[in-house]
Amino acid sequence: MDQQPTTTRRPAFGGSAGRIVGVVATVVVTTVAVGLSQGWGRADQTASPPAASPPAGPLPTASVVLNSTDDAFIQLLIPMNEGALALIDHVDSRSAGADPSLRALLNDLRAAHQAELRDLRGLLAAGNVPEQNIHEGHQMPGMVTDASLAELRAAPDTEVPSRAAALVRAHLAQTVVLCRGEQTAGGSPELKALAGRIQQARAVELSALDGRPGATGTPQAD
Repeated sequence: MDQQPTTTRRPAFGGSAGRIVGVVATVVVTTVAVGLSQGWGRADQTASPPAASPPAGPLPTASVVLNSTDDAFIQLLIPMNEGALALIDHVDSRSAGADPSLRALLNDLRAAHQAELRDLRGLLAAGNVPEQNIHEGHQMPGMVTDASLAELRAAPDTEVPSRAAALVRAHLAQTVVLCRGEQTAGGSPELKALAGRIQQARAVELSALDGRPGATGTPQAD
């Protein structure tokens, strides 16, 4: 995939629908290209044996340059992580359907996702790029949507662990695909390094889901 020209500023979203379409197209093209070459959602099958999650990198203290792929990656991963956190919070509220091992995994995911949000927003600020939820209402692969959360809330307690595990797996696997795309077509060394760390962490998290009911299958692209 051709790398987009590097730029230090990005036009405001409000005045140009075409710009929004262009950003979405960038991440979709990147996702499809990497997904076809390496396999949708199969990172846990090809990853090295689980190892300790790598430490989070330091927040940038100077300005960074983000190209359109960098921007699209961050603007998609932020709502994806927020959706996963909403899922985790809901599972915590369903004590009758709690699964101790799943709860422990989700608690670890909560801490990791919160740290990632901090780093992603720090890079947006360092790049002087405003946060925009350009994917609101979109059915993006791996996204925990309001509809999927509503279905989980309506499910019996006994079904919550398997349903939650399936949603989490789809989210983690799709994040791996996006991280590969960022490392291929991104422009910011800082963000590409962060994407690499997130991808490694996701491989470990996916391996922890292996064998769980509902935690199998390959996420499908829209």
